[in-house]
Amino acid sequence: MAEALARAALAGNPSDGYGGAVLAVTIDALRATAVAGGGLSGVGAERLLVDAAVARFCSEFDCEPVGVEFNTQIPLTVGLGGSSAIVIAVLRELCAVSGVSLGPDEMAALALSIEVDDLGIAAGLQDRLVQCHGGLLFMDFSHAKPRCESIERLLLPPLLIAWRTSAGEPSGVVHGNLRTRYEAGEPDVIRALAELGDVAHAGREAIQMGDIAKFRQAVDRSFDLRRELVTLDPAHVAMIGCARDAGAAANYTGSGGGIVCVCDDEKHRKRVADALAAYVGCSTFAL
Repeated sequence: MAEALARAALAGNPSDGYGGAVLAVTIDALRATAVAGGGLSGVGAERLLVDAAVARFCSEFDCEPVGVEFNTQIPLTVGLGGSSAIVIAVLRELCAVSGVSLGPDEMAALALSIEVDDLGIAAGLQDRLVQCHGGLLFMDFSHAKPRCESIERLLLPPLLIAWRTSAGEPSGVVHGNLRTRYEAGEPDVIRALAELGDVAHAGREAIQMGDIAKFRQAVDRSFDLRRELVTLDPAHVAMIGCARDAGAAANYTGSGGGIVCVCDDEKHRKRVADALAAYVGCSTFAL
């Protein structure tokens, strides 16, 4: 059995597809798993992801198609990398049973190609990179080949993940519109995406220097720039506002109904979780 973890972007998202940078971390408590030879399971979008991953892998590496049974604990369309986790779990399982070896960067690129080229999903590379590398990862996309730097995740302050499945939105909805505007040369879009990359660099430096105040600023600024870029779902904005009112820094984990909150300590994290549960009915857990 192979698995892949959910992920939460912390700062810089969604500049990864535009030569920017992103700081993100995997979430150990939420994972997708895949088992080859177990028959078929699942329907709809999840099954399409599995079938596309199997078809591409077998084509790329001249393997006989196999049935893959999968399971996921990651809520889809809330910005936690649920779709990419399914694809990566399947690819890892197929590598294990076929003897194919893929490095993290190779697997991330293949997973992205499956979703973008085979399924027509508008997406970026950062989800797949952090899920393939694991842990806390800084990714710089300003080079021909993205540069990845692992950072000790114990340097992070207490984090809280919150999401509303009822307010989920596929990432392709947001990314597709943003790509169109970027390619049209819209000045405000180009400026904001460039600043998002700078914000990710600032967040990385802050974590490494132990400057939690500056890290909080990077997280908050990432959301504020996103708000300048695209029209946001009021239900998602309400989560950010609630978390900030409770004293946390907050940003989207991706492009759906999930947010990440930076808290002062365990007691503060509980207060933020209680506030989100009471005000907007979020599911929450500590990271």
